[in-house]
Formats: sequence, structure tokens, C-alpha cells
Amino acid sequence: MNGSIGIICITKHGIEIARRLKSLLPTAQIFAQSKHSDSQGDVTWFDESASSLVSKVFKTHEALICIFSLGAVIRLISPLLSDKKKDPAVLVIDDKANFVISALSGHLGGANALSRKVADLLNAQAVITTAADVNETIAVDLLGREFNWTIENFENVTKVSAYVVNEDRVGIFQDSGEKDWWKGSKLPANITLVGTMEDLRTSEFKACLIISDRLVPYVELIEKSVIYRPKSLVVGVGFHRDTSAEEIRKGMEEVFKEKGLALDSVRNISSLNKNDPDGGLKKFSEMFKIPLELYDKTLLAKVTVPNPSQVVKKFEGIPSVSEASAILSSGGDLIIPKHKFPPNLTLAVAKINFG
Repeated sequence: MNGSIGIICITKHGIEIARRLKSLLPTAQIFAQSKHSDSQGDVTWFDESASSLVSKVFKTHEALICIFSLGAVIRLISPLLSDKKKDPAVLVIDDKANFVISALSGHLGGANALSRKVADLLNAQAVITTAADVNETIAVDLLGREFNWTIENFENVTKVSAYVVNEDRVGIFQDSGEKDWWKGSKLPANITLVGTMEDLRTSEFKACLIISDRLVPYVELIEKSVIYRPKSLVVGVGFHRDTSAEEIRKGMEEVFKEKGLALDSVRNISSLNKNDPDGGLKKFSEMFKIPLELYDKTLLAKVTVPNPSQVVKKFEGIPSVSEASAILSSGGDLIIPKHKFPPNLTLAVAKINFG
């Protein structure tokens, strides 16, 4: 939990607990009723109702730590709930700091992890009730989150999670991305790692987890799977000053569709540094929030590429831009050689080697 944390307390004991936490979580902000105010400047004192204050902090902070009863917290936050992907983490601590309860957004909001941390700081008992945690199995909605993987079909998370925690047969296929996503010594007994995507179809799995930068070609497999997109691809771009962001978008979509790759797995785009800050490549990067890495000619000239170009060498002074930058940026292997879109665009794709 790296975001903003608001600690709300309504008793003197609560303020003492909040100050203990702030000494260990220095960026946290304490809110307490003004009737308990003192001369210390480490608390934001409030006169409004607890309901009004909680409503404000709920909307402005990534996590709330409420030091009062669970029942009161439930009543206060229930009108504010919107979406498990957007709601902040909510923790509840009793007035003696015996228990730290993960009350809302345990997985996606980080409440479970923060509860464990806070309980450790207070020498208290963390109370975690999410099924994946208590059963020590895979948390489907969190898998790969630490690596910035995205879930392509979040609508399947709930039903697949149910199969995982109920110990039904679940298959996993992975052909890209980081490999150390499971911290246990071995996978849970009901979960099987398979060698090909086709194995998921031929085996009698109730549900599947697919970790891949490839499109899934089987509708029946998509329907029973959660599909994770690791950031495993780099797109090298050869461009002209007149090349537009729209041309780059269309070119990438065409290449990825033709080759069966997922655009969500693009980690970044790369190219030659032409000192063109307002060009189409920069605009594309900003528009689609895809990082851009630019390299000087001296670095690109050292990269061995399968398809050097005399035309590129004539105009840029080096034999390759798209292939060379993709290979250099990814540190991996070229999987799509340069693909030309006359007259102003060339694309190549490299895959990161995660070992």
C-alpha cells in the first residue's frame, strides 16, 4: 500500500493508537473529533459528523483505517460503495488495538496486505476473511498484480475464483511473463500447470488461468478462463516526422491481429531519438499511455538485426530502427520482423525473456 492513508478515530484511546501508527506510517493522515483536541499538530481535528468525515476521506484516500466498531464502520461506508476495482481499502481497529480487521477491498484495494502490516506494527491479530487467503490458494484477482499484469476479462474472475477456492480442477497455462508469481513451495493440489493452451481444452478442467501475450482462439476456453496479459512485448517503430499517432495505432492493431498477439501485453514502444517531442510517436505514447523509449544512433548501430535496410542507412545513418530498438529495449528476441506500412511507418515486435 503506497497510496494515501486516512486514520479516523473518535476516542482518546483511538487517537493514541493512531499516533502509534503514524510513527510507523509517517505519510498517514489522522482525523479525530475536535472535542479531544490538544496542542500537538499531528492531527486534523474535525467538528462535522463522523458520517460526513468518512464520506470525504473515502473519496480522497486509497485506504481508511477506522478505529471504532465494525458495525459503525459498515453503516457509514455502505452508502459509499461503488465498485470493487475502485473502492478504497478499509480497515477496522478496536479501541484496545487487539484486532485489525480487513473490512473492504481485501485484494484489489490492498486491505489484506495492509491489515497484516498494521497488525504487525501494533502487535495485534489481523482478521482476514477472504477465501483465497484463508485457504492459502491463488487469489485470482491479484495474480501478477505485482508485475503490472492486466486481466483481459475481469467479468470471469468471480466464477473462476469460486472453482479455485472450492478445490475443483483448475488448469494453468503460461507462455510469457514473470515466472515467480506463486510464492508457495508447490501449487495447490487442485491446480495443474499444463504445457500448451490446447491442453486446457482437452483436459476436464472446470476453470482455467491463462498467462499469455497470445490471443486465445477458442471461445469455449475464453468462457471458462481468466486471461492475464503480462507486459512482455516491445514494439519497435520506424517513423517519419509526418507519421501520425493514428497511423501507428492502425499499424499496431493490424500487425497484432494478424499475428495473434494481445495489445495489452505491450510494455513499451521504442525508436530512434530524432528530437521530435511533438511528433506522432510521442502523441501515440501519451494517448494510449504506453511508455516510449528512445535510443541514440550509436546504440542502435551496435545491434545485429535480421533485416538491415539500405534505405534506413541512407536517411538515418544506421541499418535499422524498428528491429534494432525492439531488440535493444526488450533484451529479448525478435518475434515479428519489420513490417512495412508505406510510406512512413515500420513496426517490429520483440519478446522479453523472463528466464
